[in-house]
Amino acid sequence: MRKVLFAAAVFLVLGLAARTASAQQPANGPWRFLASGDSRNCGDVVMPGVAETARKNQAAFYWHLGDLRLTSNFDEDIAHQPEHIAKPLSIAEYEIIAWPDFIESQIAPFGSMPFFVGIGNHETVPPYKTREDFLLQFADWLDAPVLRAQRLKDDPRDYRMKTYFHWIERGVAFYYLDSATADQFDAAQLRWFERVLAKDLSDPAITTIVTGMHKALPESISAGHSMNESPTGTESGRRVYADLLRARDESHKHVYVLASHSHYYMDEIFNTEYWKSHGGVLPGWIVGTAGAVRYALPPNSSPGALVNVYGSLLGTVQPNGEINFEFERIDEKDVPSSVTARYGKDFVHWCFAENSQAR
Repeated sequence: MRKVLFAAAVFLVLGLAARTASAQQPANGPWRFLASGDSRNCGDVVMPGVAETARKNQAAFYWHLGDLRLTSNFDEDIAHQPEHIAKPLSIAEYEIIAWPDFIESQIAPFGSMPFFVGIGNHETVPPYKTREDFLLQFADWLDAPVLRAQRLKDDPRDYRMKTYFHWIERGVAFYYLDSATADQFDAAQLRWFERVLAKDLSDPAITTIVTGMHKALPESISAGHSMNESPTGTESGRRVYADLLRARDESHKHVYVLASHSHYYMDEIFNTEYWKSHGGVLPGWIVGTAGAVRYALPPNSSPGALVNVYGSLLGTVQPNGEINFEFERIDEKDVPSSVTARYGKDFVHWCFAENSQAR
């Protein structure tokens, strides 16, 4: 009952989202937002620190780029909650509480700050989770007033929430694309994206396009763990990249591309021979650093890439629509004391010292 009441309180707070975003930062000056993904494994330890980063920077919103919980097995943080140490969960019990735990342990620390939640491949792990499950569990976020209003503005007949969405904040058009599975981007999602993008490109009030997703668009430095994992992903991802190139080169918008999926931080991800010879290099980042087991960097990583780190990407939007990005690192000392008290110092230290495939 306590968790139900807590979640209900969170939902009520989220109703203030649009007003909160506007109230936090000046309307005419630079403003900031925060993004990262992959908060499985140790996300309950790391994400409250990310929430502190968001508050410190007066972020207009936080944007999660997918992979909320492991779902294919137990998250170590859930397994180390005191009640589950005393009485270990069965896998069936874990699957029931995994997403409610994400809401209580990872969304709630952000308080009234708007929280945009994206789908990742671990939200579609059969037989445990499906897109339909994700839509039902996170309907309060996927159909939040700002997203519903924008969806109906884009198409007055579009009453159906989806795992991909679009919203506009102070002249910046944000897109979340669903690249979670091998069959995406499918034809319906491509039609939607290109139709809505065309409207934004024709609107002089829109200065900037920011596209986020879970698996990165193809032919990046991280191509081995991206939309290149499937033929459909490769083909459709190249098409979206070409659309974004045209947005930059023909419509003269600022264009940025964010992703997670790979559990490290990397900038300049499209600075590859493929894109140099196929239209040009877009600014792109991978920031799968919200708590998941850390991965080794691939060959030819950018000079600014970071391994064995947690944190988030801070975007500072200038009045002309240009966005400056910097990585905001979370260290062990940044974990709130209430989180350390719940999980114990030993487990918190394990998350920072041992939760890695790149040690």
